[in-house]
Amino acid sequence: MLTKFETKSNRVKGLSFHPRRPWILASLHSGVIQLWDYRMGTLIDRFDEHDGPVRGVHFHKSQPLFVSGGDDYKIKVWNYKLRRCLFTLLGHLDYIRTVQFHQEYPWIVSASDDQTIRIWNWQSRTCISVLTGHNHYVMCASFHIKEDLVVSASLDQTVRIWDIGALRKKTVAPAEDILRLTQMNTDLFGGGDAVVKYVLEGHDRGVNWASFHPTLPLIVSGADDRQVKLWRMNETKAWEVDTLRGHVNNVSCVMFHARQDIIVSNSEDKSIRVWDMSKRTGVQTFRREHDRFWILAAHPDMNLLAAGHDSGMIVFKLERERPSYAVHGNTLYFVKERYLRTYDFDTGRDNPLISIRRTGSTGMNQGPRFMSYNPAENAVLICSDVDGGSYELYTIPKDTTGRSENVQEAKRGLGASAVFVARNRFAVLDRNHNQVLIKNLRNEVTKKVNLPFATTDAVFYAGLGNLLCRSEDKVILFDVQQRSTLGELNTPFVKYVIWSTDMELVALISKHAIIIASKKLVHKCTVHETIRVKSGAWDDSGVFIYTTLNHIKYCLPNGDSGIIRTLDVPVYITKVKGNNVYSLDRDGKNRVIQIDTTEYMFKLALIQKKYDQVLQMIRGSQLCGQSIIAYLQQKGFPEVALHFVKDERTRFNLAVECGNIEVAVASAKEIDEKDYWYRLGVEALRQGNHEIVEYSYQKTKNFERLSFLYLITGNLEKLSKMLKIAEMRNDVMGRFHNALYLGDIQERVLILEESGHLPLAYITAEVHGLTELAERLRGELGDNVPESPTESNSRLLVPPAPVLRDNNWPLLLVGKTFFEGAFAAEGGLEGDADEAVPTHGWDEEELVLDAPERPRGALDEDEEPRGEDDEEGGWDMGDLDIPADVGAVDASATVDSAYFVAPNPGMPVSHIWVQKSSLAAEHAAAGAFDTAMRLLNRQLGITNFVPLKNAFLDLHVASHTALPGLVSVPVVSVALERGVTENTSPNVRGLPALIFKLSTLEEKLKVAYKTTTEGKFTEALRLFLSILQTIPLVVVESRKEVDEVKELLGIAKEYVLALKIELRRKEEKDNPVRQAELAAYFTHCNLQTTHLKLSLQSAMSICFKSKNYNTAASFCRRLLELNLTPAVATKARQVLQVCEKTPRDENQLNYDPRNPFVVCGHTFTPIYRGSEDVSCPFCTARFVPQVKGKTCPVCDLATVGADASGLLCSPTQVR
Repeated sequence: MLTKFETKSNRVKGLSFHPRRPWILASLHSGVIQLWDYRMGTLIDRFDEHDGPVRGVHFHKSQPLFVSGGDDYKIKVWNYKLRRCLFTLLGHLDYIRTVQFHQEYPWIVSASDDQTIRIWNWQSRTCISVLTGHNHYVMCASFHIKEDLVVSASLDQTVRIWDIGALRKKTVAPAEDILRLTQMNTDLFGGGDAVVKYVLEGHDRGVNWASFHPTLPLIVSGADDRQVKLWRMNETKAWEVDTLRGHVNNVSCVMFHARQDIIVSNSEDKSIRVWDMSKRTGVQTFRREHDRFWILAAHPDMNLLAAGHDSGMIVFKLERERPSYAVHGNTLYFVKERYLRTYDFDTGRDNPLISIRRTGSTGMNQGPRFMSYNPAENAVLICSDVDGGSYELYTIPKDTTGRSENVQEAKRGLGASAVFVARNRFAVLDRNHNQVLIKNLRNEVTKKVNLPFATTDAVFYAGLGNLLCRSEDKVILFDVQQRSTLGELNTPFVKYVIWSTDMELVALISKHAIIIASKKLVHKCTVHETIRVKSGAWDDSGVFIYTTLNHIKYCLPNGDSGIIRTLDVPVYITKVKGNNVYSLDRDGKNRVIQIDTTEYMFKLALIQKKYDQVLQMIRGSQLCGQSIIAYLQQKGFPEVALHFVKDERTRFNLAVECGNIEVAVASAKEIDEKDYWYRLGVEALRQGNHEIVEYSYQKTKNFERLSFLYLITGNLEKLSKMLKIAEMRNDVMGRFHNALYLGDIQERVLILEESGHLPLAYITAEVHGLTELAERLRGELGDNVPESPTESNSRLLVPPAPVLRDNNWPLLLVGKTFFEGAFAAEGGLEGDADEAVPTHGWDEEELVLDAPERPRGALDEDEEPRGEDDEEGGWDMGDLDIPADVGAVDASATVDSAYFVAPNPGMPVSHIWVQKSSLAAEHAAAGAFDTAMRLLNRQLGITNFVPLKNAFLDLHVASHTALPGLVSVPVVSVALERGVTENTSPNVRGLPALIFKLSTLEEKLKVAYKTTTEGKFTEALRLFLSILQTIPLVVVESRKEVDEVKELLGIAKEYVLALKIELRRKEEKDNPVRQAELAAYFTHCNLQTTHLKLSLQSAMSICFKSKNYNTAASFCRRLLELNLTPAVATKARQVLQVCEKTPRDENQLNYDPRNPFVVCGHTFTPIYRGSEDVSCPFCTARFVPQVKGKTCPVCDLATVGADASGLLCSPTQVR
């Protein structure tokens, strides 16, 4: 059995596969109906309107409907798109066992404990027929897939076949039955639309299930007599064919497999059995330990089955469907229908070579698994799971052109894997002795090579004389000749290995990931998939093309991946050639799929910096879409993305990102929204282009910013106009600010006077020496004249006069990119500079919202500059006498030299760390304390972060250093990365250097042990607690170190608990009983032998002094089992002798050494085996249930009883 999906839930009583989508419905004994996506492993929806168990459920073939029937006597029809029940059909008088839609007509058949079967029309929502005849519960009823028949099974020990032909005729031609309609169903059980055709009797107990064969006139049934019976029928009769015995309890469900000649049954004996229809024997049995099976369902088109049991359901296959194949050059070698065949990729010819005679084997999954081809000797190795792993060696005759039956017998042998390693040698893995056997083509062993790792379970081809060995969570490159390891790579469980044509790159395919590595197993990149990866092949350009269950995808050398196209059914890629993907489907048919390679070839050219190819593809292809634009932005090519975009808002965003002010201005004009003008102004200000800034502020009527801009650019003329505009708008503060910027004292005095601030107006005039104005204001103030300031060091508030004014500040001198230069040369970038960029002579009329007249000095848009013919001569624009030999100036050169691009700011290193990592320590090092806390909460249930505050700060500070610059320049913060070597690319960011290391904690552990031995329990507790609270922030590199961290966590937890018990004992001086109990508990903590001896001596002394001799004797015996010094051993024997003379306890202790227990970390009382308890998700300390929801008293970090995913301390745990 190949389990594809499994759920944990209440008992599953009904199952139904969706005919097209990867969905399955499960109806539960709790009354809930669950809708699962078995491909993604996610719960899509749940429906819970039934009252009581739901025993039957079924999807409609074409409509978005499903039907359910339950113990509330109701049949409900649901629309899963609307996520609600459409209507309820009432009529049954007892539990409803099964419901099913008809394949063609709008009918539902239902079986009930009221001993009837009902057929309903779900469109008219009425019962159209009642089938009576059974005299006990009807356990199931179902339509035949093609015929007008219904089969039912009942606890009356019969299976009945019903003919519903009359009902179909009435549905198709209702006019013929008009007379019968009035007489039909005259009483509750009347009507002749369905009649019993056959009654099948043969079971000795109630029949639980019966079902039709989809194509043959066969019926299978299962009953409480533990038997599965096979029946055949013809037009006149039905009879029993055979009985299948093997189940040891009631048979719950049984059905024919749609694609194979087998019967599948399940039972309350906790097993699923597979039976061979032709041999009538059991082929395979799958058992569960604790769960009885209740229901089976088969997918209508795919080779999938589902079974419901007491604690959930499983979706599974009986056999692998992946064809076995090997590719050499332009030829595909594959096995189909017991023939080794070839397929020529060039001509498309499929040619059978030789017959593969399989030894007679019982059981499933005995077909070919892997194949290895040797072109030198024209030999093929075929591996299978027969006899626990075996291989067959075939030599193909050179002159084989057609199907040949008379071939030599295959050379066979046992071995988990077999691959060719040389011209006339192949390697066979012997797992029992952990060695590789090198054999010749006569199947004789020539050499035995021991493997470096004891857990190697498969070998793959890795070039001449080399093997890839799979061992647990890693792959080793092994040289068979030198018997040495050439490389090692940590990976998820690798299923398939695919080498590139030049053997420079290898793709290691696991269930949900693809690892790309070099020929020396140096890791290049990893791609993770949520859906299973099925196959892959390298194309000629070095891109890996692979398939999942429903997509063809690509993986670039840098790890970027994407979808090429969707698939209707899974296929297995054999070769990629140009735009053609050659593949095998599950039936062994060769398929050629056309793909569009433009997207990934475009990205590959960008990565490889082949910009000429990129330009060529841009000009000649229809590349577009949000994914391409987002990719170009992500990879730092916004100017290329700009070429594809027509949407003005997106164009504006890209133009701002790549600093292209001209396009940004053109897009802002089209959009004409305040936010976009504001952003344009910010970008222009960053570049120093204050003319664009001015234009943006004018567009948004941002008068305050305009005034300040004119001040810092020294444009006093326009500042004066701003003063007039503020006056027209009655903006008093605006007038005052502009007067202040201009240094116009009289205007300021006038504004203050007009707004009623006479004292301020007087002071301003007096201070600035405007005596006439001051005298006039003094007269108006009368006796309220304020005193003038007399400070000697005061200065007048007058703005500095501009020394030099230019149209624009110097722009950033950054050259154009390759693409912008190319696009500009061919007119690719829209809008020329002199069109798109407004110059400094804009019309100020834009500024005045409601001004009665235009400010003086502004030109009309269509007003021409005056020429020589005007009376004053105007602008001198006379023709110049230029010599003919002077060449014309290249206009494009001047445009290019005048146009610059602002550099793109890079992503901060801390952001990169956060994006690349799922480890809390690395988030803390990046300064992202909030995400670090969220990760710790999710992974370990930590809610109290106060003890971790200093650790967070230490991590952040230690992962950065400061580089001093010039005196006036601030210090530059530099991120420190770990694992940096001379070969590390400067463009690839590593992960942060971390201050907390496993080796440091191990050193601290030694100190803590020593402190404990010396009896300094308070100091020892502080050290162990420090280790415990540092572990969440430790990062290690290998799975072995992960295990060491988990071991350290267990040690620290045990010692913290033990030391807290001992310190509590010392506090209980006045309570000898409690002291004895705590001393006893202390001895049951998992301590080092040295400390266990000391704890036992202490407990022995305390119990002896308190006259608890029986308990003291138990400690003596435990102590004597250890390796003691003579003095301690002598003392223990003496105490034991005294205690055995008086084997009683003075006090009743809450301590039973014979009953296994753990100590509650809060109450310090024993929790005996079988008692209810809760645990800390981080340190795993155990507590009485009352502590649930409180902060763990042991680690002081996590919430007791919280859900958590587990400790994550290494990148190797993240897949």
